[in-house]
Amino acid sequence: MASVFYVKQGDTRPYPRVRLDDGFGDPVNLTAVSGVKFQMRDSAGVTVLDAAAVPDPDQVTNRGYVEYRWVAGDTDTAGRFFAEWRVVFADGTIQTFPTVGFDVVLVEGEIA
Repeated sequence: MASVFYVKQGDTRPYPRVRLDDGFGDPVNLTAVSGVKFQMRDSAGVTVLDAAAVPDPDQVTNRGYVEYRWVAGDTDTAGRFFAEWRVVFADGTIQTFPTVGFDVVLVEGEIA
């Protein structure tokens, strides 16, 4: 299921965080993944972010939670962006979440 994330321009918190579910609504077990990426594109389809994400360190990884920790520059441009999470499993298979549509990241512009 797609999520919406809000962040102010230039901020590096809050982190985008979701629970990845399999096709049956159960959390994906992330204990045996070789990588997770957070990918974001603008409304013109240009990729503006393609970076490593992590299973949420505050959750047991078999609960399916992942998060991306913004770094300086990630939220410098205000606007509406489309995002997805790309998981590479230990056996080399790949699955992208959400499986239908995209998560939305809304970067709200600064006052000054």
